[in-house]
Order: sequence, then structure tokens, then C-alpha cells
Amino acid sequence: MTVPDLRDLTTRLCEFETTDGAEAPAAEWLRDRLADAGFETYTWEADPERLAGHPSFPDDPAAIDATGRPSVAGVVEFGDPDAGRTIVLNGHLDVVPADDDLWTSDPFDPVWGEADDGAETLTCRGAVDMKAAVAACVHAAVDLREAVGSGDLDLDGRVVVEAVAGEEEGGLGAAAAALDSPYPFDRDAGLVAEPTELRPVTATEGTVMKRLRIAGRSAHAATRWNGVDTLPLFERIRGAFTELEAERCERVTHPLYEAFDVPWPIVCGRVEAGSWASTVPGTLTAEWRIGVAPGETVDEVEAAFETRLAEVVADDDWLSEHPPEFDRFSIMFEPAEIDADEPVVRSLQAAMTDSGLSDTAPTGATYGADNRHYIAAGIPTVVFGPGNIDQAHFPDETIRWADVETARDVIRDTAERFLGGNGIDGRGEANARQNDVPR
Repeated sequence: MTVPDLRDLTTRLCEFETTDGAEAPAAEWLRDRLADAGFETYTWEADPERLAGHPSFPDDPAAIDATGRPSVAGVVEFGDPDAGRTIVLNGHLDVVPADDDLWTSDPFDPVWGEADDGAETLTCRGAVDMKAAVAACVHAAVDLREAVGSGDLDLDGRVVVEAVAGEEEGGLGAAAAALDSPYPFDRDAGLVAEPTELRPVTATEGTVMKRLRIAGRSAHAATRWNGVDTLPLFERIRGAFTELEAERCERVTHPLYEAFDVPWPIVCGRVEAGSWASTVPGTLTAEWRIGVAPGETVDEVEAAFETRLAEVVADDDWLSEHPPEFDRFSIMFEPAEIDADEPVVRSLQAAMTDSGLSDTAPTGATYGADNRHYIAAGIPTVVFGPGNIDQAHFPDETIRWADVETARDVIRDTAERFLGGNGIDGRGEANARQNDVPR
């Protein structure tokens, strides 16, 4: 009863083109491999009606693309599982689309290579974000089962390995699992294996997505003075938002984000204006991603940007008479944070130390992740995994293979410590705080 080795499992997962709601073949293949290896498996799909009431998702169920997008999990139990704890190791199977023209190879044909320093690398879409990490979680659970089976460890509890759908679209699978558990047991903690450069992340940022529509007046390019060009209007608004970003970065502080030059970034990722090269652009649509700090709410940050827009509008005669629309669209990510003293965090730190990783201080991430869904459900969840977020969503997405192997070992040891087999402090001593976590 085995799964493919770590390299083969990662390679095979990366060969599935799991973009645009196409997770099902990869999910079903992985579920079958887990079942073949003796895991008890679970499969679920998100209910759009249920998610429509969740703050991350649109209010209209028809706007939530969840049909035919299964999430899967494999569970391994130790000793008397109900007498112990349960830890969830979570990763997502979906990936963002790849622009083939910007890649030097087929994004879904994994390429093994070497970095400049000779380290082995894997290049493909999903290598970092985050199929290598999913494979590492699977093998961490397998390694722990083998250690218990050999008699080297005596544990009670469970390890759940999740491979969820739709994380890039708000966390379909994780939100569904957090709202309505697919399991007949409680979950005591989680580890989401997003790329953190093998550092413990205890706080993740939120985001609000907003669409701006500006109406000007079209005119022939030869008599452009008869029109009202939306581009200068947009630049005024963009400048005001950039100023607000700078003000927020000075005013809103958080100890885990001091290292970031722009801790709460805003980005206008898409702009479409006009209809013809020789026509003054009379319409403009711009889509924004606005960062939300841990401790803030999406609503209050959204209100701040709406207020700043209103100030620009009030100061411009045309905009005052033709006010722009500024509406939410797509998905929202709520910020999330757990205490650095949570047992799952301290279990991770001890495991990192034993693996020779010295940078164990908790940090924050400027991206959002599925940890927020579990934290909102009362399940303390830390983020830790191989790879650099700079490679995520990037052409020639590449991960250092040694980091994946290290993540496997650290995640395995974290689960062991959390379940109580080696003590949080890594010296084989029972730690009383472990018993403080409700089961």
C-alpha cells in the first residue's frame, strides 16, 4: 500500500492542467492513489447556495462556479484516534492559467533542471503554487504512518491530507469544508502548505476586489476637444488611490509586516478604455485589488477607498455630473491571524529547529490563503511550505527540490509533535499546553 514517490507524485500532479475549474481529473486520480495506499478517502463539492452567504463569495449563487469541482482528502488514523487530536494538512490543486508565450517550456510538461548554484529544480505551472506542497503533505502523512507501524512511535489521533479545489477563486473547497465538515470527527488544527520559503506564517492579508467604471464623452480624434477623455480622469483617481495606499502603509501597522515596503498594496491589474484608435475614449473600466491588514475588515477598507473616490469626484466638474461606478466583483479574502503560542505553531517551530531551519520567528504574508476559512471556523491554522511566492503565478514557475524534501520532513515532524508523540519542545517531553486545545 504505497503512493508514488515524492518526485513521481509531484510530476504527475503537475501534468494535470487544473485551470478554469478543471480540477476533477487530478482530484480523482489523487483520491484513487490515496485509497490504494490505505487512506480513508473523502470527496465533497462546494454548494453555491451555501457559499453565497459567505463574505468571500458573490451573493448570487449563479456567479459561483463550483459544479464538477471536487475536493478530496485522505485520512490516516493512529492508536485510539478519538482519544487524540486531528491535524489537517491542506493544499490546493487548482492553478492559475499560464501564458504559453512567456514560458520557455510547456507549462504543464514538468522540467527538471539545475539552479545556478547546482541545486535541483522543478519548473512547471503549479510547482510552487502548490502541487509540490500537496505531494509533500501526502508523504508526510505516509512517513508518519510508517513510523507508527514500525513501532518507533506510539500515537493517538489523525492526520488529514486535503487537496482542495478553487483556492484561487476564494477557496471553494476549503470554505465548504470549514462551513460543513466532510468528516465525522472534529479538527483541532491545520497547516496550509502555501509557499512561505520554509518560514512559519501566522498572519495573512485580506483583499477586496473593486471594479471602477468611468463615463466620458467620445469624439473623433480630429476634433478631440469635443470629447471628454476618460484616461486623465482615471489617472486622477489612480493617483488618489496611490496616495491613500501610502497613507495606509504609514498609519496601519502590524509587527509581522514591518519588513514589507508596501504592506497593504493596491494594484490596478486591468484597464480597458475606448473603442477605436481614432476615437476619444469615452468609457473606461479598471479592476483593482486592495490589500486588507490583519485586524481590519474588508468593509472598512472598502469604505476608505470609496471615500477617497468621492473626494476626487467632488473636486471635478465632469465627474460630479457623471459619477463613476465603483463596485465589488469576484471574490474577497478576509485577513486572518492566529496567536504565535498556538500548539500547532510551536509544534512547527520545534520541527523546523530539528531540521536545521533557524528562521522560526512567525511572520506575515501579503497574500490571502485558505487558512482564513479554518481560522474562522475555530481551527487554528498555520501556513508553511516550500517555494517562494515570487514564483507563484509567474512564467517558468520554479521550485528548489531540496526545499520540497525539507518541507516533507518538517510537516511530518509537526504532525507528530502536535499529536503528542514527541512533545512540542522536540525533546520527547509531554507539553501540558497541548491539552488546552479542545477536541
